[in-house]
Amino acid sequence: MKKILFICLGNICRSAAANGIMEHFVAQAGLQDKISVDSAGTYGGHAGELPDSRMRAAAANRGYSLTHRSRKVREDDFYDFDMLIVMDDSNYENVSRLAPERKYLNKVYRFVEFSRNHPQWSYVPDPYYEGREGFELVLDLLEDGCQTLLEELKPELE
Repeated sequence: MKKILFICLGNICRSAAANGIMEHFVAQAGLQDKISVDSAGTYGGHAGELPDSRMRAAAANRGYSLTHRSRKVREDDFYDFDMLIVMDDSNYENVSRLAPERKYLNKVYRFVEFSRNHPQWSYVPDPYYEGREGFELVLDLLEDGCQTLLEELKPELE
């Protein structure tokens, strides 16, 4: 079982959407027994909340159901997950500081490492203070990266 944790700041927009999109793609591929997905935030102020209503609406328009409840990243995540995938450099730095030992840093990835069709983006922008277009852009980036990630994982799961 490959276990993936998506991480952003509050776990109510980007990582929550990545969680829902990846779960959707995994289910479509029939790989629910081989890939497990979760998400968390480096900030715990939204713990227990559903994703932002604007992100839920934008995702629903594309056929994704975002039902994950926000939680904060914890040290145990380094032991429990194979990949910790962050949305931006600030998340990368915060997550790296939480690593129990340096050897666990090899589990931390930037989401854009999996983006094929949006090379101009070096991070997934936070849409929280943006309009509708910000949420749509984030979903475009997440769909691209999640599809690539799934394609890269398939051979090692067969």
